[in-house]
Formats: sequence, structure tokens, C-alpha cells
Amino acid sequence: MQDSLRHVKLSDSIAASPQIQAGDMAAVAAAGYQVVINNRPDGEAMGQPSSDELRAAAEAAGLEYHYYPLNAFNYPGDDIAAMAALFDDERNVFAFCRSGTRSSNLWISSRSADERDGARQHAQQLGFDVSMSMR
Repeated sequence: MQDSLRHVKLSDSIAASPQIQAGDMAAVAAAGYQVVINNRPDGEAMGQPSSDELRAAAEAAGLEYHYYPLNAFNYPGDDIAAMAALFDDERNVFAFCRSGTRSSNLWISSRSADERDGARQHAQQLGFDVSMSMR
């Protein structure tokens, strides 16, 4: 963890985090991340910032922003290949949802078949519930 951001490093270049606010985007950029992935559907909870609000703040902070909302019914989403490409990018990626669990499971599911078990064990050791990635 760095500064006020509550995140967990899944790898040298990938972090999963609980919900962040628009005002946190400058700290995300200052921590060295270049790409933000929002895995939380809009309207999931009252008071949650909208994806549009988060996108504007991310772009103002010089970050690339992707909205890929997930829940238990649509996991792992309709374009896991695109998410794998972002996670495999050389840039540092900061993914978030309500708790970081969906984002960490998405990272696991986007790994190649020969990497998936190791990624799952790693995320589990970091404290994440990895059951979504077993689907």
C-alpha cells in the first residue's frame, strides 16, 4: 500500500483495490499507475461515484480509464481477452471494484491456463476470495 490508497499488489505491475473516489485518481497516478480498470457496475450502492465521474477524474490525472463492470451474474464478462491484454500490458494497472475481489478474480481468470493456478494461489494468500475464478 502507498499513501492513502488501499490496494494490494497482485504482481509488480497490477494492483487490486476497493472502491476509490474521483479525488483519488491523482494519488493513483502519483503511485505510478497508468491504467485504471473499474469493475464495479454503476449504481451498485448509494453514494458510489459514477463511471463517468471517475473517467473524467482519471483522464484529468493523465490516466487511461476502462469501465468493465462485473457482478456474479455476468462474470467474467464479455471480453476477457481485452482485459487480459490490459493486464499483460507493460504499463502499471490499477483495478478496483467494491472490495477488490472481482478485480483480483478477473486478473486470475485472464491468465493463461498454465498460469491460472499459481495466480489463484497468490491472490488467495493475499486474502482474496478467489471462488469466482473457479468458474
